[in-house]
Amino acid sequence: MKTVIRIFIMAMLTTGLLHAAGFEKTATFRTTKVVMNAEKPLVIGNNTLEMMLTLDAKVSEGASVELKVFMPAMPGMPAMESVAKATSLGGGKYRADVNFAMGGTWQIHILITPKTGKRIRVKTSVNI
Repeated sequence: MKTVIRIFIMAMLTTGLLHAAGFEKTATFRTTKVVMNAEKPLVIGNNTLEMMLTLDAKVSEGASVELKVFMPAMPGMPAMESVAKATSLGGGKYRADVNFAMGGTWQIHILITPKTGKRIRVKTSVNI
């Protein structure tokens, strides 16, 4: 009986730890790759996202990065949007604070302007 209780407690603790895992998502467009992550799962309200950018399989240094998260208008509800300019952490890493105003599917557009070349838009989505 004690063994069954121990197994049950371990299963509950393991399940709790799995739900507490952070967020990670990879988005690509042609030769551009963005790996987004957060220490905590994304929630309604303010969230801090860190991104690792690679252009042509090389770490992107000194680019201007902006995030636009939005939910299109739906019947009875206006469109919602949060725009944030990311700050460089060095080594191709960037950090931005975004706000998800409510639960649902949010579109994310990552706008990257490298030191040389054209502006790149990487698109993805998340469910909150």
